[in-house]
Amino acid sequence: MIEADLIVRGASELLTCAGPIPRAGAAQSDIGVVPRGAIAARDGVLVFVGPEADLERQVRLLPGAAVVAARGGTILPGFCDPHTHLPFAGTRAEEFHARVAGASYQEIAAAGGGILSTVRHVRAASEEDLVSAALPRLGRMLAHGTTSLEAKSGYGLTEEDELKQLRALRRLRELQPVEITPTLLAAHTLPPEFRHDREGYLRLVVERIIPRAAGERLAEACDVFLEQNVFGRDEAERVLAAGLKHGLAPRLHADQLSCSGGADLAAELRALSADHLEHCSAEGRAALARAGTVAVLLPGATFALMLSDYADARGLIAAEVPVALATDFNPGTCYTESMPMIVTLAVLQMRLSIAEAIVAATANAAAALGRGDRVGSLEVGKQADLIVLDLPDHRHLAYHFGVNPVASVVKRGKVVVAPHS
Repeated sequence: MIEADLIVRGASELLTCAGPIPRAGAAQSDIGVVPRGAIAARDGVLVFVGPEADLERQVRLLPGAAVVAARGGTILPGFCDPHTHLPFAGTRAEEFHARVAGASYQEIAAAGGGILSTVRHVRAASEEDLVSAALPRLGRMLAHGTTSLEAKSGYGLTEEDELKQLRALRRLRELQPVEITPTLLAAHTLPPEFRHDREGYLRLVVERIIPRAAGERLAEACDVFLEQNVFGRDEAERVLAAGLKHGLAPRLHADQLSCSGGADLAAELRALSADHLEHCSAEGRAALARAGTVAVLLPGATFALMLSDYADARGLIAAEVPVALATDFNPGTCYTESMPMIVTLAVLQMRLSIAEAIVAATANAAAALGRGDRVGSLEVGKQADLIVLDLPDHRHLAYHFGVNPVASVVKRGKVVVAPHS
């Protein structure tokens, strides 16, 4: 008999999302539905995944084991959110209302808004301030089913303020259950004091910030905002090459506002992910497919900016590029912690099927985190990270929108969100 200290049973269906990670093309819709499925775990690891009838015959509960009743709901892997800007201070609500009133991104920036507005708040904040501000955000993410996420710096733009954000992330990893993968994004934009000295700032990033972030084990990846009037292709390659030299995996803000060669560079460097891609070319899609780089799409940002140029998710899937979804949680252009909302937008605005969107929010998102070997699917031997949706089947996840469908959350075999908690 298999011994377990946790079981989840009583579901209408179980989605395993099992199989190769990441996956692309037709395989993107392979969600592994098990009618009336159940799971069992021991010491935070899955030991049984299958029909509930087999659970009863094969699994023995240890004394004190936890039993989660799915109550006719749907079990699926915990959501992975592979693109967030979590550690920040302040808000930019005034920019939101200015944008609604018709102000352009350029007008908002000229008035002192945009990324540099948050930079001012972060520079004025202490590490403890950043931790205190992020904790309730993480609580909301967890309540909406996110069990693993990536979080970037990028709002400090000085050596000490970038490291301060990363140190806040290290503390947050110890204080709550959501698993955090930290990314250095010192090349987010030029800070005001280097407005007329691009080379000076790039040297600071390459020669000081990257070595310290890597040396202190504060980051696992390095990201750059490659875009016209931000950082060019050669500059982005220089920063990411420095990151690789110090053991930081490359990520890239790519082709968000224009076709700037971001997808091609991400493919060339075999980056963990190329993110945004609203203006990715057919050549860029083909390059990503050849490299196996995950395309992380951020429909929430397009929605919040009131734009219509959503990334071409159907074109990416047709090109055999693995597609993932993320919130892009940040105070300026996508202030949401809800992965269910992102799944809904992906289905309604980018025309993903619900199955494709679920794989994008779980298995492929885990690959973009560099965690596909242990999270993102429900398979024996993997980490017991799962959610129970108060929905009769997975099709209702996008269909019933505007509410939180998550009833229970299990992280590393522990119940961290219970019904009505």
